Amino acid sequence: MLQVANITKKYGKVVANNKVSFMVPDGSITVLLGPNGAGKSTVIKSIAGFLKYDGVITVDGKENKSLEAKRLIGYVPEIPALYPNLTVAEHLEFIARIYKLKDYKDYMNELLDRMELTDKKNKFGDELSKGMQQKLSICCGLLPRPKFLLFDEPMIGLDPHAIKELKGMFIELKNSGCSVFISTHMIDSIENMWDKTVIMQNGEVKAEVLRENIEKSGHTLEEIFFSVTESIKE
Repeated sequence: MLQVANITKKYGKVVANNKVSFMVPDGSITVLLGPNGAGKSTVIKSIAGFLKYDGVITVDGKENKSLEAKRLIGYVPEIPALYPNLTVAEHLEFIARIYKLKDYKDYMNELLDRMELTDKKNKFGDELSKGMQQKLSICCGLLPRPKFLLFDEPMIGLDPHAIKELKGMFIELKNSGCSVFISTHMIDSIENMWDKTVIMQNGEVKAEVLRENIEKSGHTLEEIFFSVTESIKE
């Protein structure tokens, strides 16, 4: 379980996150949904351990910045951060060495095939299109088979085939017991996949929605989202 408790992050006088709290269950697809500027990326980067903040984040009971927790977390950023002088294959080899992976070649080739990068193995990072860079970033995040996967706007820039494959991967990861945490502002991109949605606005959590409850209510996630973020009274 991933637990975020009272996270507050300020950039000078600007409060990006204000006492943000929520939980990501094991073996689930949890979505962090909100408009641009809601503070979603700040939450993701805080969980990944890239930012200083007030509050507590734990992964399976371990402080998220500890080495034990970092081994459990995979992260796919909104903007790929690749090495210009490493090829596609070398990026994945680099990840494998960092995590000291064994018997990873078959899975690596499977990821490359599903993201249609097999014929790009020898291309350097700066030779790839933005969409291909995103595909490689996804492969790098998945290769270590982490228990918790963080995705920040993962579908931006992807072609229809890659989006289809990635959605399939989300379901496969969930069924394998992995927790998938997706930050996005595009409601239709995660339709019919999510188990839990955390809705943010102005740096705060405004609502938490469970699929089982929304199905009973007769409303759609889109209806609830706009009701929460635009104060629509039904």
